[in-house]
Amino acid sequence: MSRYFLAPIVAVGGLSFKLNDRKQVAHCDKHVMNNAFVFIKPHANTKNTQDLVANKFKETNIKVLKTGTLTGEQIDKDKLIDQHYYAIASKATLMKPLEMPVPVDKFKEAFGVSWEEANSNNLVFNALDACNQLGVDAMGLDKLWAKAKKVKFGGGFYCGLVEAPGKKPIYVFNGFFMEMRSKFVTPGTSITYYVVEFCPNNLSWSDFRGKVLGPTDPKEAPVGSLRASVLSDWQKLGLKDVPNVGDNGIHASASPFEGLAERMNWLHSDIATDSFGKELIAAGITADTIKKWSIDPQVKGKSLFDQLEDLDASACIKKAVELSK
Repeated sequence: MSRYFLAPIVAVGGLSFKLNDRKQVAHCDKHVMNNAFVFIKPHANTKNTQDLVANKFKETNIKVLKTGTLTGEQIDKDKLIDQHYYAIASKATLMKPLEMPVPVDKFKEAFGVSWEEANSNNLVFNALDACNQLGVDAMGLDKLWAKAKKVKFGGGFYCGLVEAPGKKPIYVFNGFFMEMRSKFVTPGTSITYYVVEFCPNNLSWSDFRGKVLGPTDPKEAPVGSLRASVLSDWQKLGLKDVPNVGDNGIHASASPFEGLAERMNWLHSDIATDSFGKELIAAGITADTIKKWSIDPQVKGKSLFDQLEDLDASACIKKAVELSK
């Protein structure tokens, strides 16, 4: 017999919930609880937006386990945003060119010079070092990058021949990332984060992302979702500009595993004591594997994060076990 209570259904903010959801949440087995990491992006991190998020969590029975603030200075020092966008940032700030898996034939085909020659002449830089080499800030590099001849080597992996007045042309990797990064690390900026928990019997992960948060493009977000509200009420919330696909107000984990990876990065959470981490280990996934998977590697030919996206906790664990074999 089901251990969950039956109850009338009511509609709240575009979602359906049982009237005694709070009692039901208490009766969700711990191993099936969904745990996500959510943060308000710097451009939208105002008191009014924080109130909006808190109220939305309350009305949809999403429990806040932990909340706090991380400053731009902290994010910069610990390279938190770099790790968050690892696939992109690893080529822009975390790795040097000789550490990157550059397809040398494709490089020569694109630029007419060999990879070895470009390196021997000290003409190859990641985006972070390119700013110093060219004497520009993030916005300056972004403008130069827009005009550069570029080639794509793989997902989130680009190289461009960047030319600045009075400077020798150089080859730059993922030059677009510095402008993205600057939004998170500029002194005086900050994010407000939340570690949240919700019962999958009442709210699926796909509805958490699609209906509570809303799609990446806030123009496509359903009425009542957080991203739709940020777009429609941006002035009342105290934002300086109209939200868009990049500046869409709020981030949330795409899966329980991604939530764990984000808590490991942003909060330095211990896998062995994290609620979802403990369940993965109990299911036979080693801590070393979890660490390797936290940067979204290709597993069995596909992005790990993509394969786990929108799965509720128990289904996510089952899929992770399958992928580990």
